[in-house]
Amino acid sequence: MKHSKQMSESIELGIVLALAGGFMDAYSYLCRDHVFANAQTGNMLLFGIHLSEGKFHQAGHYFFPVLAFALGIALADMVRIRGKEKNWFHWRQTAVLLEAFILAGVSFFPQDRNLLANSLTSLACGIQVESFRKIRGNGIATTMCIGNLRSATRNLCDFINTGEKDYAGRSLLYYGVILCFVLGAVIGNISIKWLGEQAILICSVFLMITFLMMFIDREKS
Repeated sequence: MKHSKQMSESIELGIVLALAGGFMDAYSYLCRDHVFANAQTGNMLLFGIHLSEGKFHQAGHYFFPVLAFALGIALADMVRIRGKEKNWFHWRQTAVLLEAFILAGVSFFPQDRNLLANSLTSLACGIQVESFRKIRGNGIATTMCIGNLRSATRNLCDFINTGEKDYAGRSLLYYGVILCFVLGAVIGNISIKWLGEQAILICSVFLMITFLMMFIDREKS
């Protein structure tokens, strides 16, 4: 499995981002009216169900996070394009810093502002999913699991069929990211019980850690 020269594609950075991804989904679901921050397929499904029943107000609770997620992807792409100019930070650092600030702002919203809180959380998730798409050259998502599960299982089957260790390494990498995502959800659930709406600040800490980690220049090392 190819070793990553860029810190933005390193395993250690992927671990922290996967923890943040699981945390965000647990937070939005458990603390903010059972809306998913990352799993937009679930939001689209629930949007369609409520729409078919004429419950337009409830449908909006799932539609706007989907829209915000798409806007987050677009925003990250704009940061990437503008980041080609000479700046203090790499464009991915700017994106993750923006994500951390957005989530810190979410912590101040009370329960009667859950729609806005969920939309901003999904906006942050969209930024992350667009900004960090690879670990060691492998296409991996740190905010959702279905694609990772497919790739992990496919590589496991390839290893069983061929015996090539490279496939086993990739499979373990994908399963490991899934495990970190689940661990992030566990941490999120525990944190919510203690901190309530302010628990999302812990996720901002995770993202600030990734921001600082990206100052490490592996290519020079």
